[in-house]
Amino acid sequence: MRITGEQRRRRLVVRQLALGADLPGSPAARTPEEVTRRLVALHATDAPSVHLAVLARVPGLGLDDVRDALFERRSLVKVLGMRRTMFVVPRDLVPVVHAAASAPVAARLRTRLLKELATLPTDPAVEDPEALVAAAEAQVHAALAAGPLDGAELSRAAPLLRTAFLPTTDKAWDVRRTMTSPLLSVLSAEGSVVRGEPRGAWSSPRHVWSPMTDWFPDGIPAMDEEAARVELARAWLEAFGPATVADLRWWTGWNLGQARRAVAALDVREVELEVGPPGGDTVVADGVVLRATDLDADLDPALDDVVGGHAALLPTLDPTTMGWTARDWYLGPHRPQLFDSAGNAGATVWWQGRIVGAWIVRPDGELVWRLLEDIGTDGEAAVAAEATRLHEALGGSTFTPGYVTPVYRELLTADT
Repeated sequence: MRITGEQRRRRLVVRQLALGADLPGSPAARTPEEVTRRLVALHATDAPSVHLAVLARVPGLGLDDVRDALFERRSLVKVLGMRRTMFVVPRDLVPVVHAAASAPVAARLRTRLLKELATLPTDPAVEDPEALVAAAEAQVHAALAAGPLDGAELSRAAPLLRTAFLPTTDKAWDVRRTMTSPLLSVLSAEGSVVRGEPRGAWSSPRHVWSPMTDWFPDGIPAMDEEAARVELARAWLEAFGPATVADLRWWTGWNLGQARRAVAALDVREVELEVGPPGGDTVVADGVVLRATDLDADLDPALDDVVGGHAALLPTLDPTTMGWTARDWYLGPHRPQLFDSAGNAGATVWWQGRIVGAWIVRPDGELVWRLLEDIGTDGEAAVAAEATRLHEALGGSTFTPGYVTPVYRELLTADT
């Protein structure tokens, strides 16, 4: 069975973008929790992305709806997980992500921190890295027991966090850095602390930390690692399939053997996938699909109007933009303009399930966008309408993305 690029893009609209629409076999998402569940996880490294990913998919939801899910209901939780990346996941998926991705990441981060303390110059000098880390952990937990604190407040309340790594070269990036960030990353991945609400505006990168027991009083429920990987693979294929094992391996951060074992434990069907760019040469890869019957549902003619007229403005590091490692089938030739040098995606404009442009919000609150290809007058009108809707949903709020792409710099200063 071969699944064409057009069919994949159609499925992408139905399963990942048009979540606010009642579609045959796919009821509308009404809440931030439902949006997140349909996408498995939302990227949370860039502070505004979680809110914007939800607003892009469900008209009628606002910034406060996302905040309430995160910090009032606490039904969505920030976890350091796949690929050592901060994500927001549904509360009941936290044990799966923790066992399948976070705990292995935590082990690597702790080993790295201890090695750096043992081998790099520090101020003050460190004689016993393990004793220092244990004492710093105790200070962090004691400080957070009194209430949430941001990184700067924590470093004052837990002075061992101010232990600094000293530069070893004259490179511009090699600067004095404290132990605060690497240790909080370890504790976050281990599931003992959780990233909380930002200080100030919703888009602020300055957030507080709290004990994970504020979210899970008895701690994150334990789960077998192998079983958790199978469940995470199942959830991911439900949202992102059909896909290749290489896509799953990249998204999870697993090695190839782990990805293959997880897929082998599922009831999947092997398929051929077209992975080449729209309108380009046909390129085929081996893939798998969790439920082949869903493919027929996505081809229902009743969905033609939704798919054919769908436009979206997705944020930096959106889960759909970053969902696969092979992206030509929806990205086309636009990678150099829309990704930074480290592979981080900027904010993108979508039409009929493929990326066709970029957008930003300027410091004065103006939302501007640019198409990188001709999508016709109907497409331009749909994008313009979606830009107006999103601008109104933001209510004049502004934000600065954490990752800057070439087209972002151009839009920041270009005449409109």
